[in-house]
Amino acid sequence: MKIIPILLSASILLSANLTRAQDTSPVDPGKFDPPVKVTCVGDSITQGVGAKRGKSWPSQLQEMLGDKWSVKNFGRSGTTLMNSGDNPYQKCPQFKEAKENPANVVIIMLGTNDTKPNNWAHFKKDYEKDYRNLISHFTSLPSKPRIFLCLPPYIAKDGNWGINEPDTATQIPIVTKIAKDLNLGLIDVHGALQGKDDLIPDKVHPNTDGAAVIAKAVYQGLTGKTASK
Repeated sequence: MKIIPILLSASILLSANLTRAQDTSPVDPGKFDPPVKVTCVGDSITQGVGAKRGKSWPSQLQEMLGDKWSVKNFGRSGTTLMNSGDNPYQKCPQFKEAKENPANVVIIMLGTNDTKPNNWAHFKKDYEKDYRNLISHFTSLPSKPRIFLCLPPYIAKDGNWGINEPDTATQIPIVTKIAKDLNLGLIDVHGALQGKDDLIPDKVHPNTDGAAVIAKAVYQGLTGKTASK
């Protein structure tokens, strides 16, 4: 299946309204009581599977951002974005913990496990609906966090465990549309990893260097700057 490239900023997208207006500009730490609290929502790739211990992309992001920021990892291996999936993120304890964290920024990177055939059967009916529902849980928090959506990570070669690149790519325009509709930040993690198959040894989980690629993309999305390391 040919994948049509989509031109995206690593950090930005457009406009619309939420109950509280969102913002796609870089996050200014000076506007928050330090440190800026960042919640990372995701599956095994966020949890750190594939990377060395202590080198998940949220951990490496923390190193890049420094002590003016506090990054917390609420990734849970195997979880799906869709509530009709075989292991919905919204039913795992990390979801409850993520909502209880008084975040200034929430980063969402889900969708990889939704490409498994048994989950993909629900895609047309549930994916966009459940994505918007997940976002609403965070936009309604008392801390009123900024929300950034990540395009789901690139899957190398023919994938693994039923997880595959063609269905991953199918999610891209939908996530882009949601970000545009709700005026949320959008981070092109997919484009950052695309073609770097050597950084994804099991075809799904980036290794430590691959996690660094994700961290750099997220860093640029949050700050508008290129990571120095």
